[in-house]
Amino acid sequence: MSVRFWDPDGTKFGIPTYPWRLAPDGLATRRQLRIRGLRPGGQNIAAQILRPRRRRGPLTAYLYRVDLALPVRPMTPARWAALAKANAARRRCPECHRDAGYVIPPTLGMCVTCAYPEEQRAA
Repeated sequence: MSVRFWDPDGTKFGIPTYPWRLAPDGLATRRQLRIRGLRPGGQNIAAQILRPRRRRGPLTAYLYRVDLALPVRPMTPARWAALAKANAARRRCPECHRDAGYVIPPTLGMCVTCAYPEEQRAA
């Protein structure tokens, strides 16, 4: 493990920092909290984990205290409806105004049929 990322006092990095896979018990990432059915709940970042990479800067994962985490808010019918409406908007082509049947790629900005009409005629 990388010793250069060992800073439990936070003197070098500003917040307590640990190497990859060496975080103390009682701290968890957002993803780990979500698996437990929890969320950070507005608390500040308690620490961070740094993972070295070869040609780029290290990967950073922020840690939150598990004892201060709150339960995840349940999905209400209104939230389900808003999520369905947002997903439907991602599937609607702005050119032909039809449901494409898939999420429109942001690189194209329209469905494949509208983006490449000459290839569709040949097929």
